Amino acid sequence: MRATTSPVTAESRTRRRPTPHAIAFGALALAAVALFSVLVPVQITLYGQPAPLAFLFGAMLCAAPLVAARFPRWSIVLATVAAVLLPLPGGPAAATWPWPWSVPAMLSFILFVGTLAIVHGWHIALLAWLLGVGGTLAVVIALAATMPVVAGIVNLVIVTSVSGACLLVAVLAASRLRVGAELTRERELSALEQSRRVLVEERTRIARELHDVVAHGMSLIQVQASTARYRVSGLSDEAAHEFEEIAQTAREGLTEMRRLLGVLRTDDQQADLAPQQGIRDLPDLVQALRRAGAEIDAALVAVPDAVPSAVDIAAFRIAQEALSNAVRHAPQARIELAMETDAATLRLLVRNGPPGEAAHADTSAPRGHGLLGMRERAALVGGTVSAGPDADGGWTVRAALPLAPLPPDPIPGGPA
Repeated sequence: MRATTSPVTAESRTRRRPTPHAIAFGALALAAVALFSVLVPVQITLYGQPAPLAFLFGAMLCAAPLVAARFPRWSIVLATVAAVLLPLPGGPAAATWPWPWSVPAMLSFILFVGTLAIVHGWHIALLAWLLGVGGTLAVVIALAATMPVVAGIVNLVIVTSVSGACLLVAVLAASRLRVGAELTRERELSALEQSRRVLVEERTRIARELHDVVAHGMSLIQVQASTARYRVSGLSDEAAHEFEEIAQTAREGLTEMRRLLGVLRTDDQQADLAPQQGIRDLPDLVQALRRAGAEIDAALVAVPDAVPSAVDIAAFRIAQEALSNAVRHAPQARIELAMETDAATLRLLVRNGPPGEAAHADTSAPRGHGLLGMRERAALVGGTVSAGPDADGGWTVRAALPLAPLPPDPIPGGPA
């Protein structure tokens, strides 16, 4: 029997992949366990501390970095109490070793204040550092009669210097991480706003074309149907009633079209009253791009008179977008523009070679919406657009737009 892999299993494996926060917390826990395994034997063997107290205070100090990730105040309490009580029960042998801070205890304290600085900011990390250093200073002063004060002060100065320097490094690293996160969020917001702006512009352009083509045709239908009884002599009452029904349906369609245009348009954009450009304007577009420095070989045929308005506008917009993409993404490359027609189809081809050696493509421009817009425009008139790379590193866009109008959708329940 052949085994198959379920998509649910693949998704569950992807979801189980650890996040960066989980990895960081795991590394922190591993470091805390390693320090605890060293700190307790050191306190018992070298400092003569009773095992129960060594385990208790060592666990409090080593657990403080882990608790700091979620509960900073409780972690400060744990670390401060451990820093004050850990040196107290030391026996006479403690005088021969670094006191009041052993090396594992100092490393645990540095890990604790660094975690606070990175996760919660420098204010609370500085407070924890001052409490830990001040608490051990009070211990040194209180045990001046039984422990070497000079050695304790020297140890405390070393610990204060090293931990303070590490705290400063942690604060700078945390600031750098926060600035990087803010920049990442700003870039994401900028990209999102740019995407929205491109989509809004495309929606507004489509709304303008709907107004100029579809709404204009429906208005003509409404006018012709309303005036049919006055223009056609000998019209029967049934035919006149049918024309009134057609006019009423056209008026309702115009109302819905106006509502749709209101949805597509935005409040901050004014309607463009300039006439829509069509394929007869392609020579002017080519000349404008040539004046801008583009090398374009254009092979354009005469435009048939029976080209539908929607196809006329869609063809111009597709050619305009393809030429703009070629100029932007393949500067100094020769561009080929070709258009041919037959009885049923208008075909466009825009091809550019690879970018020139001294040219640099515009990689900052957003990608994806131009090709999507071209395909949507072609689909609206029943055509297709294909685009892809060539073997020599160039890019080719082909569009095929039907010249015949789309057949109407079948009426539900009516004849097929």
